[in-house]
Amino acid sequence: MYRGTREIQEKGRVDRFTALMYLLFIVLGWLNIYAASFDLENAVSMFDLSGRAGMQLVWMGTSLLLAFALLKIDTSFYETYAFVAYIAGIALLIITLVVAPEIKGSRSWLVIGPVRLQPAEFMKFIIALTLAKIFNVYNFRLMERKNLIIVFSLIFLPLVLVILQSETGTALVYLSLIFVLYREGLPGGILFMGVAAILYFVLAIRFSDVQLGMLSVGEFIAVILIIVFAAAMVWNYVKRRETAFIIIGLGLIVLAAGWIMHFFNLPVNPGLLALVALGLVAVYLAYLSLRFWKKVYLYILLFVVGSFAFVESSEYVFNDVLQPHQQMRIKVTLGMEQDLRGSGYHVGQSKIAIGSGGMSGKGFLNGTQTKLKYVPEQDTDFIFCTIGEEWGFIGSTIILLLFAVFILRLISLAERQTTIFGRVYGYGVVSIFLFHLLVNIGMVIGIMPVIGIPLPFFSYGGSSLWGFTILLFIFLRIDKGRKRA
Repeated sequence: MYRGTREIQEKGRVDRFTALMYLLFIVLGWLNIYAASFDLENAVSMFDLSGRAGMQLVWMGTSLLLAFALLKIDTSFYETYAFVAYIAGIALLIITLVVAPEIKGSRSWLVIGPVRLQPAEFMKFIIALTLAKIFNVYNFRLMERKNLIIVFSLIFLPLVLVILQSETGTALVYLSLIFVLYREGLPGGILFMGVAAILYFVLAIRFSDVQLGMLSVGEFIAVILIIVFAAAMVWNYVKRRETAFIIIGLGLIVLAAGWIMHFFNLPVNPGLLALVALGLVAVYLAYLSLRFWKKVYLYILLFVVGSFAFVESSEYVFNDVLQPHQQMRIKVTLGMEQDLRGSGYHVGQSKIAIGSGGMSGKGFLNGTQTKLKYVPEQDTDFIFCTIGEEWGFIGSTIILLLFAVFILRLISLAERQTTIFGRVYGYGVVSIFLFHLLVNIGMVIGIMPVIGIPLPFFSYGGSSLWGFTILLFIFLRIDKGRKRA
């Protein structure tokens, strides 16, 4: 009797903890926007609509109204109209690409009188809803070829349109939804290949200046890693340790031969030796595939060949495909260039601001780097440097801990969903928030390239705040309407 009464009391309740954290974040964000945009010579009240903080207050009020409205909509509405929203979103992205004016190098803003909206921000929750709708179809299996094509197309179509708008950062946010696919059955090997590709690219670019015969130092290290990865994949997927040891042994034998040649003062080409070792590994994998007729050996062989092709194409992509400013951002991040007056200026000044905050910070409105406008975009993409300067290490740590609690709570809510639709959308929300948090903080402290994505709830902007509010409160509405056991 008591249990039934408790279930009736809990039914239909919004998760108050997450809602309170949302309110806390937007208030803290508002205070920091005021601090970041505060002008010593022309100080205005934080409630003055002519200032950034005043306008953000308007966006906060409209966001709260939007959140309330979203909680009143029946859960079935989001599932029923997910495809319609996706088609409308794609159409809006195309319209934006055609009619939007160029603002700060991108064509991603629709200007309607005094209001500017960025449709790409709203595609985040639309893609997450559409994926949830697809996965909720009866008897849906992700690893069927047709379903994989559909799912990846849903992600990559808006991604391409946003890249054409020169909004690379937002496009990368869409890729974070691949983590949802991993939660729903995408093999970990695919995620590993993505991580390996990033590692190859960094090695090939960072150590491209020094040559070891036919290969640069970066390419040489990448080839060694490919051999090690191939052995690890055989160990993990085939469960044949002796075969994995043979693959490692082939590489060691060739490298040992090179050392012996060097010992006897014979000419040695380390790059050529690495290629010979890789070739022997490839031939051995092809032999195993034909002998045992196991597809897994063929897949590992394709991984080896594809990895080497990726390594060799990295320099071409970097030098001939990426724009000069993108190249410089990567070079600055990898420590290849300083460029403190150009592409590295944002990060350099941000580091100075954060470092000057010390342990406890300079105090609210006392940040000199912020007040003297040394840090560009300090109330949008680089808002975290204001937190670091005025709140110090302690304040920054508290903010990061609050975000960690927020993310963990969202994961808990996603796991307790009783429908696939709710769970998939919940993990979509988690992926987007986590990606924004990691990349924004990473670029502000200089460990990631500057790609221009906001810090959730803290960065100034109506489109950003609306987008995150819609993303979160649709999930809270889905969670509120879930069936209780």
